[in-house]
Amino acid sequence: MTSPLTPTLRTMPAPLPQGVEDLRHAAESFDHFARVMAIRPGERVLLLTDPRLDPRVVHAIEGIARARGASTRVFMEATSQVLEIPPAARPLLEEADFVVSTWFCSVLSPFCIALRKRGQRWVKITYFRDFDLLSTPQGRFPPELVGAIIRATAARFPTEGAFDVTFRDPRGTDLTLGFTQPMREALLAGNRWRGQMLADEPGCYVHYLPAHGPNLWDRTAHGNDPEAPVALRGVLRLQGAVGFPEPFDAPVSCTFEGDTIVDVSVPSDAPWARALRADLPGARLIELGCGFAPKAPRGAVYPAGSNAPGALHFGVDLRAPSEWLRRTLPHWEEPPVHVDLVVHDATVHAGRALLIESGELQALHDPAVHRAASVYGDPLELLAGIP
Repeated sequence: MTSPLTPTLRTMPAPLPQGVEDLRHAAESFDHFARVMAIRPGERVLLLTDPRLDPRVVHAIEGIARARGASTRVFMEATSQVLEIPPAARPLLEEADFVVSTWFCSVLSPFCIALRKRGQRWVKITYFRDFDLLSTPQGRFPPELVGAIIRATAARFPTEGAFDVTFRDPRGTDLTLGFTQPMREALLAGNRWRGQMLADEPGCYVHYLPAHGPNLWDRTAHGNDPEAPVALRGVLRLQGAVGFPEPFDAPVSCTFEGDTIVDVSVPSDAPWARALRADLPGARLIELGCGFAPKAPRGAVYPAGSNAPGALHFGVDLRAPSEWLRRTLPHWEEPPVHVDLVVHDATVHAGRALLIESGELQALHDPAVHRAASVYGDPLELLAGIP
């Protein structure tokens, strides 16, 4: 028992005055933000927005463009849940050099893909809807360090012959995705898999905040052919999903054949379980997303899955809009035909190479990543996660 005469021990340094820390953090965050928004003099910048976007985000991007002698136009839709480019926006997009978008269709729209093939540069801001995110640890995390973590993960993919990417977890997930070398090359050729997180490369598509890394699989592996067969098979056991307020308290099993969920088992009659049984059969896998940013909170899965290193989300498109999501997420950034299924504790192999162990991205231990982190500070602190 501590004596009342024992002095209080001061074992930690006194914090710097709050204003000093805030100024340093703001300078870091805004420098990263300005470099990702690699707008050049004379360029035509187009912002595709929606009414729920923080207007300070728009003003900040406009300020960068003005400071660099670029022009800006803003096209607002009623929602970010835009499924295809509206005809009125097409001429503006045709004229633009640099596009910043909140719209859901930005990545998969054939029209947008064609514009990027011509060299147009894109930034998707699903994860930068609130300007105050610049004041968070993930907002000031160096994008180049995210790129180093991604490159170290890409280096683990086998470089010879066909291989399987396998997914296992303590709940019984047993899922196998077959890869060929042409698939690997097509997937990893994108700027994000090469660790290029700034929007300065012709035809690039980046995310800001840059916490949202590339997918372990999506249709780019098949040349964006929506009908190419996918060698996916097995059972996925879920922990939760975006739009479902609590982790699932009953086992949820989704059986995949190809890119399609062919069976859903949930031994519960709770409303959330009935919604899953109604919505998920026939859903098609669109992306298999992985987090890469150590300072992205693991528990924050809204709006599209956690961006913490090794956290997975299986993004599926439903046969029809979900009534459950229309009720629970009426203003979601993504349309109610899309569901992100969440797994945070998977072990993932690419061939014999270990990508993720029990939810921990193994690239965080690579010497090359620690050398890259040492440029910005103490690697142990920078690469430590946030619950």
